Amino acid sequence: MSSRAVCREASHAGSWYTASGAQLNAQLENWLAQAQPTGRPARAIIAPRRVFILGPSHHAPLSRCALSTADIYRTPLYDLRIDQKIYGELWKTGMFERMTIQIDEDEHSIEMHLPYTAKTMESQKDELTIVPVLVGALSDSKEQMYGELFSKYLADPLNLFVISSDFCHWGQRFRYTHYDESQGEIYRSIQHLDKMGMDIIEQLDAVSFNNYLKKYHNTICGRHPIGVLLNAVAELRKSGMNMAFSFLNYAQSSQCKNWEDSSVSYAAGTLMVH
Repeated sequence: MSSRAVCREASHAGSWYTASGAQLNAQLENWLAQAQPTGRPARAIIAPRRVFILGPSHHAPLSRCALSTADIYRTPLYDLRIDQKIYGELWKTGMFERMTIQIDEDEHSIEMHLPYTAKTMESQKDELTIVPVLVGALSDSKEQMYGELFSKYLADPLNLFVISSDFCHWGQRFRYTHYDESQGEIYRSIQHLDKMGMDIIEQLDAVSFNNYLKKYHNTICGRHPIGVLLNAVAELRKSGMNMAFSFLNYAQSSQCKNWEDSSVSYAAGTLMVH
């Protein structure tokens, strides 16, 4: 076995975001400075050492979850090491596929979270590892199965989970034009639709979330990673762990007002353990 590390390049740097480390660092510092604190000052914190990043597969047809064949994920800031110990544990379950470097670098859902992860964890970069997981088009039963598997990792305060997802992709180019006229303008209908789903996620109700998706077919690209998280929470609640989810922000790329328009919605939220 070769001792040479396999690296996944930051394939979307220079197009989706800047490839300049200095410029990216300045942008992230500016954006993070504008973020509003979500709670009171802490007396003590437990800082995570390992970040799980669950992203949906946009291109590769997957019916399960997949692990990277890389050892290192490059970013314009610094390299992030994959936690091979955890990867070994996951691989031994027989529940995972391996994604090629080509599939890995074609996919953007995990990569788009790497600069933020690297920046916010830079004070611990020597100890930090990541666990990237590409999530396929899972059935309800598989979401439950993976949720049960990941629940023990979610329970560990040294782990942090990042779930990659946009919300509604609306417009003819997305082949989705659900419109509830009672809400007024199209963009308000989109917001109403998204907020219905967000309210269910805040209730941490995996079954109701799947029912919502089956009824409205909202084009939430990370619906399966979200489903895995909700099922992991459900598993931990059985043992009495108390958790709460709340959304912090919501935005649309543009305000759709006619059938020729299109937009993508974005929502950010946090899961807290009490």
